[in-house]
Amino acid sequence: MTSDTTALKPEKNLATEGPQPASMHTRACQAAQRLHLPLHDDRAFDDARRGLVAPLPPEGVLRPNGRPVWNLQAYGFLAHEQAPDSVHPGLWRHARLNMVTGLFKVCDRVYQVRGMDLANMTILEGDTGLIIIDPLTSTQVAAAALALYHHHRPQRPVVAVVYTHSHVDHFGGVRGVIDEADVIAGRVQVIAPVGFMDDAISETVMAGNAMTRRALFQYGALLPRGELGQVDAGLGKAVSAGTVTLIAPNRLITQPVESFEVDGIECVFELTPGAEAPAEMIIHHPGLRVLNMAEITSHNFHNLLPLRGAQVRDARAWASYLVGARQRYAAHSDVLIAQHHWPVWGSQSMGEYLLRQHDLYKFVHDQTLRLMNHGHTGGDIAEAIRLPEALQQDWSTHSFYGHLKHNVKAVYQRYLGAYEGHPAFLDPLPREAQARKTIDYMGGVDVVLSKARADLAAGEYRWVADVCARIVWVDPSCAEARRLCAQAMEQLGYQTESSTWRNAYLQGARELRHGPPRLASGMAASRDMIRALPLSHYFDYLAMRLNGPRAARLRLVMHWLFSEPNASHVLTLSNGVLRHACEEPVDKVDVQLRLSRATLDDISLEQLSFADALDSGRIQLQGPREIFEEFLMLLDTFDRGFAVLEPLPPISSFQLPE
Repeated sequence: MTSDTTALKPEKNLATEGPQPASMHTRACQAAQRLHLPLHDDRAFDDARRGLVAPLPPEGVLRPNGRPVWNLQAYGFLAHEQAPDSVHPGLWRHARLNMVTGLFKVCDRVYQVRGMDLANMTILEGDTGLIIIDPLTSTQVAAAALALYHHHRPQRPVVAVVYTHSHVDHFGGVRGVIDEADVIAGRVQVIAPVGFMDDAISETVMAGNAMTRRALFQYGALLPRGELGQVDAGLGKAVSAGTVTLIAPNRLITQPVESFEVDGIECVFELTPGAEAPAEMIIHHPGLRVLNMAEITSHNFHNLLPLRGAQVRDARAWASYLVGARQRYAAHSDVLIAQHHWPVWGSQSMGEYLLRQHDLYKFVHDQTLRLMNHGHTGGDIAEAIRLPEALQQDWSTHSFYGHLKHNVKAVYQRYLGAYEGHPAFLDPLPREAQARKTIDYMGGVDVVLSKARADLAAGEYRWVADVCARIVWVDPSCAEARRLCAQAMEQLGYQTESSTWRNAYLQGARELRHGPPRLASGMAASRDMIRALPLSHYFDYLAMRLNGPRAARLRLVMHWLFSEPNASHVLTLSNGVLRHACEEPVDKVDVQLRLSRATLDDISLEQLSFADALDSGRIQLQGPREIFEEFLMLLDTFDRGFAVLEPLPPISSFQLPE
């Protein structure tokens, strides 16, 4: 196989190439979209502005050192009504709607702060204090949202916090609105659906490193804000950059439907597991005639499988919750709110909205299964399915966050898995070998690049991105392949209606030009997440980090004794597997460790090393220290900025015995 990389000038630096403007093909694509989109329908702007009490503080939210936690000023370019050619006109409209922010009065006793984070904070005025529903992602924005409310309403204590579900943008700011001491003393209720704690922390820890890396593509956090960069995140503008916290709930909703009063406000909690989150619930307030749909409705097609990764969501169950809410609550409500976006006003409008949302998820689910049972594969079904015209003409069904194609593939994956049934693809070559053979069969790098240039000029962006990504996988130093791939993905990003797809394409282009980001090491979890992690989960995390091939010949029994709280765990290493049990040791113990949970938390957060803990006496060790240190050497650490668009070091380098 030949390569033209030797012909490149050494001083040629891709980092000097910035984002490119929309091509003529992208301009034509955007013009065609304008002909079919219901751009005349601007009722959502009236709904979004209704009830505005006060705008957000123009200075945003800052840390004490002056670094921004949240600031919407960078989105000033969205003041223009006309979409530029570099942004899909539907996404531009949606991004402008997400700039309708501030403190809003929904009805008597119900307020929302919108636009202070990715999610909304809902504030209910109880008989003696406030009920906060979903205190945002970080403490700084949560405190600022509550301060904005108090600036315009009477000062009242927070007597309850409700977590609607187990995603961090709905609980991470909790310490910005309440004190854990009040929760422990019983002065503040923290209410959540059953399974909340386990689901809130399991993804963050076990798959946290990979999810955090992939989330950079989904949300575009590293992209510049602007017409050629990040314009939105679908559910809101972005995720705040403050301190993530967690206070465990002291009241769980365990039954499918539970009704009780919270500080004088009647609440009907209905569990909706397996839809948008593993642990989630909607809330109806009959006395206020308010229905809170949490995040199982929003003014866009949601994700059945986020780009960051998650368990595939159940579109069939999701649809059933939507139609059930319509049947049970719409006629008894005057307004539908959610923890993203703006309300739907009026019982009839609510019913129609819930029915369209139901039909969206049910249509995609049923039609994917229909074609799947004809033998078609996920990719082919995704290319074929189109929503009915009536749904296409409704803005709330558009793919501003999720994407129709991606959701079709998610439905297929949920039922049949990633393997599409053809035995020839049952055991394909690894990516690098496959890319190398493909480029070789096509005539080599020079020939492929020549054809890719022509296809780029012709607007064949999907194929150019695909084939040039293969060249980069074969030869990451090939600047021309990186350039063509970046330019193709950029145009794809400009053309897509999905904010998350746009962000992914543009982040990909950025990394091809500048390389992967340099991120700090350590667990992708906050102190509260670590503190809330049960010891059994922590040892599962250690077992996941164990380099099994290198540990295969070692047998080791460790007895971990904890104070504060008092606990005993036995870890046994054999056959390259780390097993743990909450018990007293039966076998001969090789080493015994005595430590507090706080010491383990400091080690997990990389504020303390095992060696320093041993030296300082925070860990008291009985048995040969060298044996324990040998075990520590078998635990992998993870690069939070690992390469996504170019080859990683071979797997063999991570697992072969020394």
